[in-house]
Amino acid sequence: MNTTTLLVRQDALATTQLRSTEPAALADGQVRVRVDCFALTANNITYAAMGEMLEYWRFFPSGEPGWGIVPVWGFGTVTESRHPDVPVGERLYGYWPMANEAVLSPHKTSATGFADGAAHRVGLHAVYNHYLRCSADPFYRPDTEDIQALLRPLFITSWLIDDFLADQGFYGAGTLLLSSASSKTAYGTAFQLAQRAGVQVVGLTSQANQAFCESLGCYHRVVAYEDLEQLAADTPCVYIDFAGSVALRQRIHQHCTQLAYSCAVGASHVGDLGGAGQLPGPRPVMFFAPAQVKKRTQEWGVQGLNERLVAAWQAFTTAVQAQPQPWITVQQHQGPQATQALFLDLLRGQGDPRMGHVASMQP
Repeated sequence: MNTTTLLVRQDALATTQLRSTEPAALADGQVRVRVDCFALTANNITYAAMGEMLEYWRFFPSGEPGWGIVPVWGFGTVTESRHPDVPVGERLYGYWPMANEAVLSPHKTSATGFADGAAHRVGLHAVYNHYLRCSADPFYRPDTEDIQALLRPLFITSWLIDDFLADQGFYGAGTLLLSSASSKTAYGTAFQLAQRAGVQVVGLTSQANQAFCESLGCYHRVVAYEDLEQLAADTPCVYIDFAGSVALRQRIHQHCTQLAYSCAVGASHVGDLGGAGQLPGPRPVMFFAPAQVKKRTQEWGVQGLNERLVAAWQAFTTAVQAQPQPWITVQQHQGPQATQALFLDLLRGQGDPRMGHVASMQP
């Protein structure tokens, strides 16, 4: 079967193409993995929008100038192996190309997983280069793969944002403003922040998504973008920007005269992205999750960090899946054309915030 890959034009994300090529022969030490399923969310749009700045295009080079492959989180199965420590049939969780298969070069193998030692990935952060064996993964449950693919990488980012801000004493502020409040990374962050004493978590969203955000119960208050100026201007606050909108950032910085910190996280508003420009108040600082992982790993060790993450993940997924109104309903998208259409829908910002999309490039 040919290798089918979704290519995205790096300077025009709405321009995509499906490429079909003969599968590459494996070299000694390599494995071929069938990419079974992966999540597509606003997080992947951020990867594409910030691909050049944050090196996301480097993980899976397209080999075609101007075209990139957007990375996705999900599950795969080893179908061919020329590595003694990675058997055929091994189930893996990790970072994949938007394709029906991937070739990896396992490096630093252990009982729990391995890194991809491919030359082009040298120097890229270990968080994105590591593949976990599902048989030894404390997060893994075979009956919740869809939820794991959709929410696990986003929630880990959410947990780290909460941990980072708490570590900084919330910069002395008592109010936290989260834009794109209906997005999964934002409400995961709100879920964690709401457990902190002495802070108020305020979700900023469109009028269309206001009721959804209020139904989650993790925001103390939800405010539509149109009503932003109704917020008290002189309250010390932190802005956590999941939208990436230049216009919204400008309004926040101008209105909130006691803005203590401006944390840039995502870029879900692709049509209105841009640099910080001339803004009143603190200069926005891009949150880079792997830096906080490195800090906590040094302080707590890998096991200490994982134990905290797994406990928080279990509490979060229990809330997300609670009946009678779960926070998320999974929709499957099968095949290359369906995946291509879904990517374009997400790029346009279309869709129900209660819907989670899991795709497969398998025909």
